[in-house]
Amino acid sequence: MTRVHWLAVLPLLAATAWAAAAEPTIEAPGDSQLEIKLERISQGYDGQTCWVHPRAGTIPGAQPIVVLTMQKLLLTGSDVFFALNEMRTDDLGRTWTGPTEHARTLGRRDEPRGVVVATCDFTPKWHAASGKLLGTGQTVRYRDDKVIANRPRETTYSVYDPRARTWTPWATLDMPDHEKFFSAGAGSVQRVDLENGDILLPIYFKSRAQADFRTTVVRCRFDGKSLTYVEHGSELTTAGGRGLYEPSLTRFGDKYLLTLRNDSAGYVATSADGLHFDEPRKWLWDDGTDLGNYNTQQHWVTRGDRLYLVYTRRGANNDHVFRHRAPLFIARVDPATLRVIRRTEQVLVPERGARLGNFAVTDVNDRETWVTVAEWMQTKGPNVVIPPDNPHGADNSVYVARILWPSPQP
Repeated sequence: MTRVHWLAVLPLLAATAWAAAAEPTIEAPGDSQLEIKLERISQGYDGQTCWVHPRAGTIPGAQPIVVLTMQKLLLTGSDVFFALNEMRTDDLGRTWTGPTEHARTLGRRDEPRGVVVATCDFTPKWHAASGKLLGTGQTVRYRDDKVIANRPRETTYSVYDPRARTWTPWATLDMPDHEKFFSAGAGSVQRVDLENGDILLPIYFKSRAQADFRTTVVRCRFDGKSLTYVEHGSELTTAGGRGLYEPSLTRFGDKYLLTLRNDSAGYVATSADGLHFDEPRKWLWDDGTDLGNYNTQQHWVTRGDRLYLVYTRRGANNDHVFRHRAPLFIARVDPATLRVIRRTEQVLVPERGARLGNFAVTDVNDRETWVTVAEWMQTKGPNVVIPPDNPHGADNSVYVARILWPSPQP
């Protein structure tokens, strides 16, 4: 049986240091090779804002450094984000420092005519060829703290300095056709870095006139400071449901796999070169029935010859959760059929009344992979806020679900 350990946060040890302690082991069904420890690295909420988008990147070494970014959300608006903050652990999660706000480099900026632009949906990831922790995300524009409907969107990026514990001011990726890529961003994606240093960065985009998003993978170059466009591949979409967006890419064996969000279902596509993909198909269970994921991102975990999907879905006694975005599940994927193996499903993060749909994956070392997520404290849309005394227990906890592998990465 798979072992799942639930861990809880201890009281604040110093001004900005957190530590976690183990609770009793709980047996759970699923993939017998998965052992999961759940940690809560932050909790508590004021009813006005909440932490969202906690995504971690790992700086490798004898003792890896894990840097997690997240930002505050205004609960009385829709996708109204503030400056990115950082939490960091230098001892594999025993203690954390932060959150530390980076308003000067990763904060909002003023533009003409009362427009405010922010970077959001940010994901850090180690770039081995340059030896840099590179984060990517996208812009969002507001007027009076309301998202501007038909607005330009750009892919953003920033580089971390681990000694100074600072980020470079966020910059934008220049695209070749500004009208075609009028709204183009790498929000909430997983990228693949090639051995030669090139980056395969999935983005979603549309022109000013289009209603549905298209997804493509952009091959980029990164010299340690600047990210530049080289080319892009297939343009994937489906009619309705905002098209295909929030893509995540992984390399598994000799294939590249892309998972995509649509308002009605999650989709998956395959490629031999990471740029040119076959026709996306809906995510299904191994018996051919619908997985039940919809209008929410999904991300990959890969381990040797094992392929996993992390996702949310309907049908888990979770009708009270907005878009069924909790609990957070993990299950193996059959690489031949690209179907999710139902008997391997298990809960990564439990449901406590709040959505868990915005999350990320980082490989920490050859023994651990972490999935990070926060309880998003809006319920049926903006202005409908989960009360502090809600009966399900959510309190804007920020979780790290640590997948502990039984042997080093093969």
